[in-house]
Amino acid sequence: MNKSHWLDFDLKASFTPVECGTTILAFEFADGVVLGADSRTTSNCMVSNRVTDKINRITDNVYCCRSGSAADTQQLAEEVSILMWRRKMHTGQQTLVRDVAAEFRDKCYTGRRSLSAGIIVGGWDDLHGAQVYNISLGGMMTRENFSYGGSGSIYISGMLRDAYRPNMDKEDLVLLVQSALKQAIHHDSFSGGVARIAIITKEGIERRVYYNTSTGKAQATGTDEILGSSEAKKSRES
Repeated sequence: MNKSHWLDFDLKASFTPVECGTTILAFEFADGVVLGADSRTTSNCMVSNRVTDKINRITDNVYCCRSGSAADTQQLAEEVSILMWRRKMHTGQQTLVRDVAAEFRDKCYTGRRSLSAGIIVGGWDDLHGAQVYNISLGGMMTRENFSYGGSGSIYISGMLRDAYRPNMDKEDLVLLVQSALKQAIHHDSFSGGVARIAIITKEGIERRVYYNTSTGKAQATGTDEILGSSEAKKSRES
């Protein structure tokens, strides 16, 4: 008689890597860069986190967008952030966006056989201004005016190439990123949650969150009521 025990299952096969099936975007404009990402983290067919922040701070003037394995990309972002902090403490100079991208490139190439990481680096420095770098799987680094990645990007690549212009107004570019993320979330089952957007300029960073609703704001399901607004509070009081 075969008596199985709950401890007899294959431990190696039972643990599924948590991955960022995702949509990430970055665009240059005259005064800086705009980064965007969805917030869903998946493990196979299960949503393990609905509100992940895939736009990570490296320094005050440089941020990165992560796609691939959540564990790999979080560790990479943490390591590069510490390295850049040490370099700034040693030199006393502003961190260059290119240097951050080069660190990601080196680490992704060194660990190309074991890491699953696609990174987009965006930021502003006084030497070169606004910059966007794409570091693909395997560690190839390219400088681009705009870049996108993740499982949802295949549904919006044509839209982005047709709509993007190098000298777009900031708010027009934010609207493009918001619309692209909304389309990717609609078509890609591994992208979801909210649209997180970061605007980096010489003055600093501005963070925004847009919900996947018609207005882009938090809204009660099946109603036109915007949560947290004065109108919603008045209607509840009445």
